[in-house]
Amino acid sequence: MLASGALQFAFEKATTEGKITIGALVVLSFLSWTVIVTKARQLYLAVKLTRKFIVAFDAASNPLELPRANGPFDGVPAFEVYRRAANEVERLLKMAPAANDPGRMNAPAFEAVKAALEESAGAEAIALERGMIVLSTAVAGGPFIGLLGTVWGVMETFAGIAHANAATLTAMAPGVAGALIATVVGLLVAIPAMFAYNFMVTAIRNLTQELDAFATRYAAQISLLYVGRATA
Repeated sequence: MLASGALQFAFEKATTEGKITIGALVVLSFLSWTVIVTKARQLYLAVKLTRKFIVAFDAASNPLELPRANGPFDGVPAFEVYRRAANEVERLLKMAPAANDPGRMNAPAFEAVKAALEESAGAEAIALERGMIVLSTAVAGGPFIGLLGTVWGVMETFAGIAHANAATLTAMAPGVAGALIATVVGLLVAIPAMFAYNFMVTAIRNLTQELDAFATRYAAQISLLYVGRATA
């Protein structure tokens, strides 16, 4: 209750510029919490369903046999990489068959499949990182925006004291309190964003490594089963 009363008092004594700064920080906090909630849900589902997809993929005898249309893994990063590459394999098996080896593709076609795998894995990694710029902005910019409001408020407080010729603690305290609240709000914005950013960056890095490993393994299976023996 004491802290709540102090914040209310400080906000009431804040200058117009300080209140504008606090308003900007509130907007930034809203955006960062929106990203935290949506990104946490996205990463949780991505990690959980990626594991299930890898199990289903390992259990399949043929790397093209998993359902691709309206499947249970729609939206899962590893599955999107799989679907893009599987569609490319089926297309190139018809367009670029290996000489004297029916049912297989030639080496240049396989290079196109590997390019599709890399492109798809990169696109999924970018999708996982989407929105993280908001958190990094909150972490880096929140304290500085708050500090700007504090410095501005202190400057106005000292300017007012100078004009009034009353350099007493009673005259200074309300203005200083009103100035400091901007830094407090800036830290309240930055601290949760920092913890969320570090956690999510680690999760995204792990998922990206899993995507790269899956793409490499999938390319090896395609090369074994669908590239002409003479050029494999």
